[in-house]
This record gives sequence, structure tokens and C-alpha cells, in this order.
Amino acid sequence: MKIAQVAPLWESVPPVLYGGTERVVSFITEELVRQGHEVTLFASGDSTTQARLVPMCAEALRTSKVVMNYEAPLTAMIEKVFGSATEFDLIHSHLEFIPFPLARHCRTPMLTTLHARLDQPELVPVFRKFANLPLVSVSDAQREPLPWANWQATIHPGLPKTLYTPQYNQGRYLVFLGRVAPEKGLDRAIEIAKRVEMPLRIAAKIDSQQVEYYRAVIEPLLDHPLIEFVGEVTDMEKDDLLGNAYALLAPYAWPEPFGLALIEALACGTPIIGSRCGAIPEIVDHGVTGFLCDSLDEMTHSIRHVSLLERSRCRQNFERRFSSERMAREYVTVYGHLLDIHDKTPMPSSDLASGLTALGQA
Repeated sequence: MKIAQVAPLWESVPPVLYGGTERVVSFITEELVRQGHEVTLFASGDSTTQARLVPMCAEALRTSKVVMNYEAPLTAMIEKVFGSATEFDLIHSHLEFIPFPLARHCRTPMLTTLHARLDQPELVPVFRKFANLPLVSVSDAQREPLPWANWQATIHPGLPKTLYTPQYNQGRYLVFLGRVAPEKGLDRAIEIAKRVEMPLRIAAKIDSQQVEYYRAVIEPLLDHPLIEFVGEVTDMEKDDLLGNAYALLAPYAWPEPFGLALIEALACGTPIIGSRCGAIPEIVDHGVTGFLCDSLDEMTHSIRHVSLLERSRCRQNFERRFSSERMAREYVTVYGHLLDIHDKTPMPSSDLASGLTALGQA
């Protein structure tokens, strides 16, 4: 199949440091290429891929010191994608709902994987308006606010099996991996570590919009001998950080759509202590690969039981359920279904984009 993968431009594909959606796009793209598909990746120019790369800006927008208006390259990319739509059997978008107005008028089918939370009320009229467009959720929990949408499948994200090396010796510290934000519960992770008197290593990204929260809430909590703020880390650094940890703390306080850090921990053989919310119960096998908790007290109490878990079971669970090979295979199944039910007849060029029908004919 000829497939266009359309990535956000905020991070490179894959990201050098923190990045969720772009990492998933990378793993899908590389596995599809490995399986013999002809893939074109629309992404930032500093991306690395075995697919054909169409660079839409010189570098990832988050680290760019040149681009002032982030919407400009994104708009140009969307026009470029749909302007070349007839070159592809299918467009796979990871831009949430932004391309929906053009996708409605495009003869080449577009599949959208939604990576973000969907429980915000303002999203309902948007998805109602475009209720016919096919969607994939990254967890069953993610789709609960929009059960009537055109869901094709839930496909859990996956990682290459060779990305991390499992460590089967029990570590001596706790770890928090992700970003600094109120809903991620870093303050609660710090409280747990202090309660059980175990070191906590924090590998976290601080977005510009969360700097004030970091300074007001988190920074004062770091002045403690048990707490170490590491900052953003590479995959190689994650391998050691996660693999040598006693457990990953995920005390989230929001409907987590998925949580890539959790399967990264499992790939390293590291158990998870997490909140019973969002997609976490779909990832953690309670009492086998970690513990699901309803309160801070439960999480604190669970720490002492982590030593009873077999780290090999964490790795086995990852290999069985969360590999990139499995993820790509499930996407190919959805692609095949969409291609069977859509008219793939190429459309002539138009002023807007060669893949679009005249708006009045839709």
C-alpha cells in the first residue's frame, strides 16, 4: 500500500527527547516500511526515517528559534498532503481534528488516530459535524466521551521490541517519567517517595505553559535529599533509568488517553504503580505487572508489595501486547477495511488540492 503518515510538527519524528505522538508515528512508519509498504512521512525536516520524508519545516517547532507562527507550517503541510492525495492509497493523520474539513472532500480515504483527551465539551460539536470520518482510539477509555463517533478500532501504541533492554534485578529507587503538569501528579509522586523514604528520580519535560506551575508547586518540593530532578532524557538514558528502577509512579489525576511511559517501563521489566483512571487499567495487569490504586494512601501501601512481582512478567506482557509489530499489523487491517469501502478513483487537479472534490459536490 501507498500510505501517507502525517505527523505533528511540534517534535521531530522520532523526538530526540520527550514526545508521545511523534514517537508513535515513528514506530508505525518504520514498521510499515519494514513490512514492505510504500510510506511517505510528512514531518519536520530533522526527522529520521526509512520512509520517504517530505519536510514541512526545517526543524521541530518546539526547539525552533526561527519559526514565529507555528500555524503557518502546519497549514502549509495540510495543503501539501491533500494536494498530493492521489499519490496515496490512504492518508493516516495524527493531527487530531484539524484536517477534517479537507478530508470530507477528499476521494483518498483518511484515517485519523486521536492521541489526545476527548472529554472536553467543545469537542462534541466538531466530532458531530464530521461524524462520518473514520477514527482510531489509542485506548477504549479515550473514546468514552464520544461513543457514537466512527470508531474503526482501538489500537494501543507499541514500541520496537529491541528499543529497551529488560533488567530483572530489583532497583532501589522510584521513577517518574513524563511531563510537569497538574494532571500528571508529580507532586503526588514526590509525596509517595517521601512517605516510603525511597529515592525518586524525575525525568520530566517542562512545557512553556507549565513553567509557572513548576516554579510555584514543584520546585519547592525538590529541596529534599531523596528527590532528584533529571529533566528530559533520551531513549538510551531511559533504558538505564527505567530498567534500574524499583517501580514507575503514575499517580495521574486525569483521563489519560494512553501513557507511553507505562509501556516503556514494562519493556524494561519495571512494575507500575498507577491511578485507576483513563487507560491505565488497560495497560497494568493488577497484581502482575503493577498495582492500580484509588488513592495516595493505596499507592503508598502498594510500594511494599512491588518486590512480590516478577519483573519478567512485565517484559512478557509488553512483548505480547505492546510491540510496534502488533500495532502496525492492526493498522494494516484497518487500512484494508477502509480501502475496500472507499472509491479510490483519482480526481483531477483543482485549484485547492488534487485530492479534493469540488465543495459544492460534497
